[in-house]
Amino acid sequence: MPLHGFAFEAVPHAPHLADLPLLEALHRALPEQAIDEVVAATGTQERRRRRLPARLVVALVVALGLWARDGLRDVLANLVDGLRERDPAAWAGWRLPAKSALTQARQRLGPRPLRVLFHRLAGPVAAPTTPGAFLFGLRLMAVDGTTLDLPDTPDNARLFGRPTTGRGTGLGAFPQLRLVWLIEAGTHVLCDAVLRPCFRGEAPAARQLLRSLGPGMLLMSDRGLHSYEMLRDTRARDAHFLGRVGKAVVLTPEQTLADGSFLAAVYPSPTARRRRTDGIPVRVIEYTPDDPARPGHGETYRLITSLLDPVRSPAAVLAAEYHQRWESELTGAEVKTYQADRRPAPPVRSRKPREVVQEVYGLLLAHLAVRLTMYEAATAAQLDPDHLSFTGTLRVLRRAIPRFQRGVVRPECLPLLSSAC
Repeated sequence: MPLHGFAFEAVPHAPHLADLPLLEALHRALPEQAIDEVVAATGTQERRRRRLPARLVVALVVALGLWARDGLRDVLANLVDGLRERDPAAWAGWRLPAKSALTQARQRLGPRPLRVLFHRLAGPVAAPTTPGAFLFGLRLMAVDGTTLDLPDTPDNARLFGRPTTGRGTGLGAFPQLRLVWLIEAGTHVLCDAVLRPCFRGEAPAARQLLRSLGPGMLLMSDRGLHSYEMLRDTRARDAHFLGRVGKAVVLTPEQTLADGSFLAAVYPSPTARRRRTDGIPVRVIEYTPDDPARPGHGETYRLITSLLDPVRSPAAVLAAEYHQRWESELTGAEVKTYQADRRPAPPVRSRKPREVVQEVYGLLLAHLAVRLTMYEAATAAQLDPDHLSFTGTLRVLRRAIPRFQRGVVRPECLPLLSSAC
């Protein structure tokens, strides 16, 4: 029986937090010790003293995700100018390198240190008391994806491919990279990500992200990611699922429950359905959102979940909570629009595939740093992380990092880069 009438609460935005708690949190989000350890573990530390040591280049690539509109030399200047003013003797003789030298330094570093650093730092952070992070004692997770336009070069087109046009009669103007991520829904913190050519589908990448699921998690996903294998592998990791399915998915009612939901099973094939073998028990919730301000207003939804008990997990609560999954799509907007808004140019600037992968991991690390910073600062101020503005926090960080490096606070609290020598 369809469910109607539940409302969604609008979330107000609190004022931005001050520089000090944000930047202290940023230092914890991107600890320099982790950068140094990753550089050493990947064998990318320099064998001779360079003007652009590996640690500085890692910081530069991450900073490209904070100052995406600026050129390479301008981003580096944003990182080091405050330090040079604070300690001129340590930087005596250092000159801002040419763009070609920065490009060569990025090529020497390669993508692996950024990828290893991201996977080392990414992961859920919410405490049980974090508003909106848990449901029925389960940590809320969400999987989603997007594509990023790349510079139109033969190398990028050959490796990543071009999307087809809307009518399938031609190819798009830019090569594209497909990015699929797993986030913690209550904090929007990235927990894992997979990069693929645009001609690879989202669903296989989403299944790969299940490596980061574990007991006590509830994974939310959209209908495009539904598959028998996705459900099977989620349960194999002792995690639960809550996902939307399309009309083509056969869900034969086996028992109607008091809250209007019903029990059914998902099978790997029509033959298995006829023989009733290898079925995965699910609970089906059908409803129509009534809030015109929300996506999907007036559209009938079908959700399936592994939470089978209607008393412990009421259908109305699950239906309302599922719409928090829409917020996972904000991650794409934050990366593509707010962080990497380089209109009319593509959001990624690199012209060769290795540097594309490196830069995208830098974008993800910058996003992770901003979101971890928001979580840390909001927790210290006893606020819901959703009450902070991502763009506001990003602006504060851009403005405050150079000022912080000039010695406003003790050196050990300097974010991203307390020394580059």
